[in-house]
Amino acid sequence: MTDFLPQYRAERADAMIVRALDDIMLIYHRPSGQTHMVASPVPEILAGLGSAAMTAGEVVAVLSTQFDIGNAAEAVPAIQVHLDEMAGLGLVRRS
Repeated sequence: MTDFLPQYRAERADAMIVRALDDIMLIYHRPSGQTHMVASPVPEILAGLGSAAMTAGEVVAVLSTQFDIGNAAEAVPAIQVHLDEMAGLGLVRRS
């Protein structure tokens, strides 16, 4: 039996206005009318996702090509938590 691994897709680019402010990122989410203040690794996760649908493990693989993420086995659950939180905010969608 194979466990279902959820995939996530970033919200459409035209649904968000993103502005950098020092070490944080302001993201205005047009559909909800809310502005979110986020810090690393949220902007990096969004950039890594691009328009593709990915599992947390796939996101870790993409991020590891650009950043030293340490132990991938420990990074996957942490990225999964971030993806779930981001889905709650509407910044990513589960697919």
